[in-house]
Amino acid sequence: MVSSPIPTLESERLILRPFRPSDFEPMAAFFADPVSAYYGGPCGREDAWRKFAVYSGHWLLRGYGPWALEDKASGRYVGLTGLWYPEGWAEPEITWALVPGAHGKGYATEGARRALQAAYEDFGWTTAVSVVSVHNPASQAVAQRLGATLEREITYRHGQANLYRHLGLAQLISDGCIGDRQTS
Repeated sequence: MVSSPIPTLESERLILRPFRPSDFEPMAAFFADPVSAYYGGPCGREDAWRKFAVYSGHWLLRGYGPWALEDKASGRYVGLTGLWYPEGWAEPEITWALVPGAHGKGYATEGARRALQAAYEDFGWTTAVSVVSVHNPASQAVAQRLGATLEREITYRHGQANLYRHLGLAQLISDGCIGDRQTS
């Protein structure tokens, strides 16, 4: 169980922070959009609320979880990234999702890279994966930009997915994939 507040982290352009009630509207738009099919949608507002509430609950039950992604320059909520391991999941995962209008700016890669660093340095993970739908080439590209390699195809709640294995901490540092920690 989480015994301290959810940490706030930073990357060059993003703040990874706890979710706020005001983040729900953009998440409801995300879950109404067909792009959310790779993330358990599309769905209506009531189901979107339940999915949204799970992110904060994950922190309470696991001691880690996803963060809200906020663009530093505009203060705009752009999506989520973080540590994810719900019951029945293959293994602890680095996850990401962007709200409509936030795609194509590198937010997913930047945020997930910072989350991966936190998984290893702050939460003691020794390995991590990302589960990406076989029909989601944009997220497959994010996993590859993070240095993850395709390990195998799996069946999960939403269909067929590729399980990508992330590099370990020593390799990420050696390859220059992660830099100086920025936490607050």
